[in-house]
Amino acid sequence: MLPNIQLDDIKNTPRNLQDYAGKSLLIVNVASKCGFTNQYKGLQSLYEQYQSKGLEILGFPCNQFGSQEPGSEEDIQNFCETNYKITFPMFAKIDVNGANTHPLYAFLKQECPGILGTESIKWNFTKFFLNKEGKVLKRYASNDDPASIAKEIASQL
Repeated sequence: MLPNIQLDDIKNTPRNLQDYAGKSLLIVNVASKCGFTNQYKGLQSLYEQYQSKGLEILGFPCNQFGSQEPGSEEDIQNFCETNYKITFPMFAKIDVNGANTHPLYAFLKQECPGILGTESIKWNFTKFFLNKEGKVLKRYASNDDPASIAKEIASQL
């Protein structure tokens, strides 16, 4: 079951993680000026291919890695829509590490630590996959391209 975690979408409309109950989720910390930014294309492709089968992709902009997400929420939304035609839900900018870690990322990191049990997020485009019951099944590294994880995700839908 998904925890009760408050979220603000990219237009600062209050949401809750529980709004996505019963869906499989791919949660990604994103950035517009990163070497992995082109993964937006693959994420959108996954979304188009699997949304009808219960997949939701949730994008969380983060400026903690090399200041690669410096813009406002409006800037980020315009960038995503103009350059990648993003239609999956995007959220307000958050911190994924440190004293101001968003509760969502505190939950994800605790449920699915990285290599050698480390909880910290290493870079932009780290991905967490949750099944329809809200269990965090897998953590994917930044360099795991969306196309390379598509079959694994599809097998859980």
